[in-house]
Amino acid sequence: MVGELRYREFRVPLGPGLHAYPDELIRQRVGHDGHPEYQIRWLILRRGEDGEAGSSQVDCKAEHILLWMSNDEIYANCHKMLGEDGQVIGPSQETSGEAGALDKSVLGEMETDVKSLIQRALRQLEECVGTTPPAPLLHTVHVLSAYASIEPLTGVFKDPRVLDLLMHMLSSPDYQIRWSAGRMIQALASHDAGTRTQILLSLSQQEAIEKHLDFDSRCALLALFAQATLSEHPMSFEGIQLPEVPGRLLFSLVKRYLHVTSLLDQLNDSAAELGAQNRSAHEESSGERGRLELEFNMAVGTLISELVQAMRWDWASNRQGPSARSSCSIFQPQLADAGPGLPPTQAQPSLRRSRRFRPRREFASGNTYALYVRDTLQPGMRVRMLDDFEEIRAGDEGEFQQSNSGMPPVQVLWESTGRTYWVHWHMLEILGFEEDIEDVVEADEYQGAVVSGAQGIALPSWRWKPMTELYAVPYVLPEDEDTEESEHLTQAEWWELLFFIKKLDGPDHQEVLQILQENLDGEILDDEILAELAVPMELAQDLLLALPQRLDDSALRDLRNCRVYRKYGPEALAGQLAYPSLPEAQAQPQESAGTSRVEAKEPLTQCPNTPLHRLVEGCGPAGKIILDLEQALSSEGTQENEVKPLLLLLQRQPQPFLALMRILDTPVANKALHLAALRILMRLVDFPEALLLPWHEAMDACMACLRSPDTDREVLQELIFFLYHLASVSRDYAVVLNQLGARDAISRALEKHLGELELAQELRDMVFKCEKHAHLYRKLTTNILGGCIQMVLGQIEDHRRTHQPINIPFFDVFLRYLCQGSSVEVKEDKCWEKVEVSSNPRQASKLTDRNPKTYWESNGSTGSHYITLHMHQGVLIRQLTLLVAGEDSSYMPARVVVFGGDSTSSLNTELNSVNVMPSASRVILLENLNRFWPIIQIRIKRCQQGGIDTRIRGLEVLGPKPTFWPVFREQLCRHTRLFYMVRAQAWSQDIAEDRRSLLHLSSRLNGALRQEQNFADHFLPDNEAAQALGKTCWEALVNPLVQNITSPDEDGVSPLGWLLDQYLECREAAHNPQSRAAAFSSRVRRLTHLLVHVEPCEAPPGGGTTPRPKGRNRSHDWSSLATRGFPSSIMRNLTRCWQSAVEEQVDSFLTSHWRDDDFVPRYCEHFNNLQKSSSELFGPRAAFLLALQNGCAGALLKLPFLKAAHVSEQFARHIDQRIQGSRIGGARGMEMLAQLQRCLETVLIFSGLEIATTFEHYYQHYMADRLLSLGSSWLEGAVLEQIGPCFPNRLPQQMLRSLSTSEELQRQFHVYQLQRLDQELLKLEDTEKKIQVGHEANGKEHEREKEEEAEETDSAAAADVMEEEEEENEDLYYEGAMPEVSVLVLSPRCWPTASICHMLNPRTCLPYYLRGTLNRYSNFYNKSQSYPVLEQGPHQRLQWTWLGRAELQFGDQTLHVSTMQMWLLLYLNDLKVVSVESLLELSGLSPDMLNQAIGPLTSSRGPLDFHEQKDVPGGVLKIRDDREEPRPRRGNVWLLPPQTYLKAEDEEGRNLEKRRNLLNCLIVRILKAHGDEGLHIDQLVCLVLEAWQKGPCPPRGLVSSLGRGSACSSTDVLSCILHLLGKGTVRRHDARPQMLSYAVPVTVLEPHTESLNPGSSGPNPPLTFHTLQIRSRGVPYASCTSTQSFSTFR
Repeated sequence: MVGELRYREFRVPLGPGLHAYPDELIRQRVGHDGHPEYQIRWLILRRGEDGEAGSSQVDCKAEHILLWMSNDEIYANCHKMLGEDGQVIGPSQETSGEAGALDKSVLGEMETDVKSLIQRALRQLEECVGTTPPAPLLHTVHVLSAYASIEPLTGVFKDPRVLDLLMHMLSSPDYQIRWSAGRMIQALASHDAGTRTQILLSLSQQEAIEKHLDFDSRCALLALFAQATLSEHPMSFEGIQLPEVPGRLLFSLVKRYLHVTSLLDQLNDSAAELGAQNRSAHEESSGERGRLELEFNMAVGTLISELVQAMRWDWASNRQGPSARSSCSIFQPQLADAGPGLPPTQAQPSLRRSRRFRPRREFASGNTYALYVRDTLQPGMRVRMLDDFEEIRAGDEGEFQQSNSGMPPVQVLWESTGRTYWVHWHMLEILGFEEDIEDVVEADEYQGAVVSGAQGIALPSWRWKPMTELYAVPYVLPEDEDTEESEHLTQAEWWELLFFIKKLDGPDHQEVLQILQENLDGEILDDEILAELAVPMELAQDLLLALPQRLDDSALRDLRNCRVYRKYGPEALAGQLAYPSLPEAQAQPQESAGTSRVEAKEPLTQCPNTPLHRLVEGCGPAGKIILDLEQALSSEGTQENEVKPLLLLLQRQPQPFLALMRILDTPVANKALHLAALRILMRLVDFPEALLLPWHEAMDACMACLRSPDTDREVLQELIFFLYHLASVSRDYAVVLNQLGARDAISRALEKHLGELELAQELRDMVFKCEKHAHLYRKLTTNILGGCIQMVLGQIEDHRRTHQPINIPFFDVFLRYLCQGSSVEVKEDKCWEKVEVSSNPRQASKLTDRNPKTYWESNGSTGSHYITLHMHQGVLIRQLTLLVAGEDSSYMPARVVVFGGDSTSSLNTELNSVNVMPSASRVILLENLNRFWPIIQIRIKRCQQGGIDTRIRGLEVLGPKPTFWPVFREQLCRHTRLFYMVRAQAWSQDIAEDRRSLLHLSSRLNGALRQEQNFADHFLPDNEAAQALGKTCWEALVNPLVQNITSPDEDGVSPLGWLLDQYLECREAAHNPQSRAAAFSSRVRRLTHLLVHVEPCEAPPGGGTTPRPKGRNRSHDWSSLATRGFPSSIMRNLTRCWQSAVEEQVDSFLTSHWRDDDFVPRYCEHFNNLQKSSSELFGPRAAFLLALQNGCAGALLKLPFLKAAHVSEQFARHIDQRIQGSRIGGARGMEMLAQLQRCLETVLIFSGLEIATTFEHYYQHYMADRLLSLGSSWLEGAVLEQIGPCFPNRLPQQMLRSLSTSEELQRQFHVYQLQRLDQELLKLEDTEKKIQVGHEANGKEHEREKEEEAEETDSAAAADVMEEEEEENEDLYYEGAMPEVSVLVLSPRCWPTASICHMLNPRTCLPYYLRGTLNRYSNFYNKSQSYPVLEQGPHQRLQWTWLGRAELQFGDQTLHVSTMQMWLLLYLNDLKVVSVESLLELSGLSPDMLNQAIGPLTSSRGPLDFHEQKDVPGGVLKIRDDREEPRPRRGNVWLLPPQTYLKAEDEEGRNLEKRRNLLNCLIVRILKAHGDEGLHIDQLVCLVLEAWQKGPCPPRGLVSSLGRGSACSSTDVLSCILHLLGKGTVRRHDARPQMLSYAVPVTVLEPHTESLNPGSSGPNPPLTFHTLQIRSRGVPYASCTSTQSFSTFR
């Protein structure tokens, strides 16, 4: 299932070595659906790195997750929470228990004493006069503290009067009374966290408590809060620099946080009470709950607002404001090279477009655009890619090459890759030829078409995908919105706007309410009505115009930063930056009473040109406040009524004050400016109102001035005076100085100035005393931030569970700051803590002084020099650079190696090694590390020119800024994983109990994914955060569900497999959209679409390997279409389940219909339906197409041998019939071609299967008959090109090559005949010349003698030539038209023949005018065999056969007949009547073969008549008389004998089965003899072939039936090995797949065969193999073709 059960409970994996298990039931409530829900504490269990249980497991009780769970989830995940009746055991109620050793009487007396002591302490506190408290009061409080430490008396101290007493004591000006109050609080809080939290909450909600608390009292309360929250939210922010927050702001945050947690508890308690109330009480409680929800959301918004300001996120973040995240699926992985928002191509400022071709946006649909591109595009045109597709990215340009009917159909030469790649039509934009292209600057139009989910007229990219692909993502599409609701603000938007309305005071608040009432028909607005108000967008815009003028500076920043303002704010303000710069913020008008009074003053007549005035002039109008403040403070007898208005103004708008403090961080040359600023600051400290200013936000400027070694002594002295005065007035700032490291800075200043700085020692001591408080403040800041993060995660969980919107103001703002990535670069000392060197440590500072003229020089032996960097926690190095100089000569490094480790003793991991060139100056050692290394060590292994010591000029480190994102990502993913794994377990339990619930899984999953998608779109700021959430959700919810629904049960059927079987069975019935089958099929498709639409990809391997292409751009081998692009377990499990379903369907079909006459067409239709179903369910994905192939193959492998042979013969017969039928032409021929194509797609499954050899055997026979009777055609080659892998021996391909070779020989023979003719004519001319010369000799006598002698010689020579070439020139004096004769020489190794009786004797069976041509061809062929270039084996000779075809003229008809029919018809030219018996004697043929040839000739279309006579056995043949029967139509008449098809069930097939079984037995025998070690597959093949040749097998009957075909080849052995591997009889070794060994014994019966072992007796052991691997056997023969006007005959 999802997790695992251990000794504790069901465990859920949360990460590497991290598990969670349910520990305790905390509380119970009624959920949003009315069913009970239970809050369970899940504890985190860490596992040691070894991954084993036992001592390596550590329970981290401090780390836990609180999760609300339903009954079903409890039942599926938390079995120990269930009682014996199966119901959830409710949370245990705390009882008072026994009171220790105190009995009830003593306890009662003590309670009475406590009450009286409380009353006495209150009276004494009221009577206290003066600064010194009376001793009786202190004694009373001391006794009360002692009573408070007794746990049974805790209930008495919950009296409200105790809270009043503590409040009065904490507000007392006397330190001892306040200290006693702290002791009492500590005593009360020592018992349980609930009491501690209640006391803190009660105290923090008291009005004006901050005014009465001094530093120590506030620290006491803060310490209690830190102790209370430390165990609740154990979260570490190590390595992240938290801001310095004063105690005053911390206490305010504590108040807000306690208030929020209190409201959250009240909400949970109210939910628990709803279930036990009647209807009226339920309605009243619902109203109360609505009020609590509003108050809770407003309180959380206030907490977030103050936390953002305290953390200084609103000013420290970038000034560009939040960037909108593109709306795309968070579950689909994004491209690594694409940025967070847009693809890289969008960064280009200008693009090119076509002047005359239409863009894609002008078309209504993708199909229409695809047709336009297909009809318009021409080779050579430029195109641009619009969508990302495998290796090609949107924006890439290329040149169109060609297209065809494949998928994808378009081939383009891409500039980005430098090679061609196939894509789809709709993905291309036509640019045209170069003269059609123009450059444009506006890229918005193209970007809108490229970006997925872009707004505007460009449709989302998923709509432009192929219509057959399943790219639609249901959960990304927006839900249908009500028109009325779309015109109003959502509740979240209205509550965010209401948050700012509630911030207004007095008249401003009434004015805004008046605006609301005027636009809402004067309705009286109270808090309950305001919460449920439906606010139109126009009214919201009016409110957003009115609010900025009535808010203070901090609230105004919050308003500009919120979502509702960015969406509905005025254009003039919405265009401004969400984070305005200081001059902009100062320039904005802020009307108030204070500003009116300031502006009422007369301006200065003349402003002196001082540095302060020049600085203020650059700050705009708001800078005038500083000048007024300086004037008021410098005047004699400073008037408070002049300074206080300015201070109040600075509290509302603190930017001028911060600018004044940051003057101290300006260059040291501004001494006068520094002194002027310090004088103003020194005087401001004396005013109580000034202490409310944000001094801590600019305290780093003071520290920069204090640390600077160039600061003037006078400025430094004034700075120390100021800091001492500020820390004395408010010790909070002494704590801030301690956090900033002021103690060390003051010590260095004292050392530099020899201790002559006044008050410096006192200031250092004051800062040192605050060390404990600084630690408390840091811990408290961490606890508050951790608590807020946990609260946010809890709200996200409630959002997931209830599907209710999150209405908390600034929720997206808080998440945006938590998700800030590492976009800020950090250099040098900000990345490392310290730098250590191997020698000369005094020069180590030269490495970081940024001076290239200085250097660190080592001192030691060669290879012993190193530099060690101690990195800050969490810093990932982006770049580490070493600075060197070529002028150092032999001191310059030559080879540098970088190591990383967790400590200096574990530097074992080599990160990189670099060879330094002599000309280098900057050597990059590391780049883009994805892991944090605490220690980085740079080792100089070798120097240039064999130097010993080295010189390094500097180090540069570039790294990301540590942010909160890694911490928040871990927590977010951990909570998300736990929530969805628990839910997946519950859903899996439902499916296991009832498979029909699987039909509801698609809606469940779609709801959950849409929930996360909408959450990411609304609240997560960037793609990195959204992708992290989406990946975690997918892995936690979908992966376990798929694993469970694809796992088979005890019956061997998985739930999803059952569902797919049902889908395939009811597919035909689903065509009716109104039927139940259609609804059922729709649910199944929606489920499969959802499960396969996410395709997680493997991380690319290192080394820059090029990814393998897909589709048309890769090999056509089916094995290459494995799940390479689908490495996740989801795809593996789904494809395995689909393969099983297909195998079951095909197996059932084969079992039922394998004997049918129309088996092949029905099987093709069935396969086509399965292909359609696969496309409907999963889309055209390679993994599922391969699963379909494997499923069909698995069903074929289950067939027994004879059934498999019958099936293969049926397919070969069907292909033969369709190829012959396609020659008809017309509509019928086109239909035959379509049927042939469907059959070939189905036959392709045979590739790689053992049934392919049987199929090749039958296909070879039928193809030979077609080629020799009808001739070759283009279709034969096309068929072989498509189904070529189905022929293991490639015999059909060899047959076609043999035909091509024979045609080439025929052309050579033609040239050879012409050459012989030329030679004969040349000889005749020579003879004539010799005769003429003899006649001209001296004397007639001599001439006569010469002539007689020459005649004798000539006649003898002629006689010799005639004797030698008598047969060759038999047709030399034939007076008729010479027939055209073609001869095909075919190799017997690939061409089959029926038997030896097909031999033809031309001397006896052919007329003399044909024999001469055959004899000349024989001589030509024999001579061609004697040439060395043609000698490639033993000498070959021709053997003529009867097989072939001819064309014969018979009157007005052209008869197409076979060679045998031609001989018979030509024989009748000389005889009127011929008996069949004489034909048999003359030809030597069998009666069956002769009758097969006679049948078509004596049919109604034939030229012969057959007559049976009693005195003539077998009958006689004669030419049909035209007078007796009319002659058939003129033209071509086809009289070829019909095709003869084989039967797999005859004796030949059974003998083939025995032959294959013998091979299998031999393989098993040999593997058994070699034991577990096994044999290499090549060695096994050799041993089997050797044993087959030596042994007495195969049996005599098998040899007689196969003839020489009983010889075994390596292909036969490999086919049998493949079969045995599929059966499990033979296995491969895991480490060495080429090694084979015997796996399991098989004890089933086998037909009796002779022993394979020559030395043994008796039959072979019983073994049966049900599938056949058969190889074609060849019988030696040759062929010849001849026509009398005939075409070829053989």
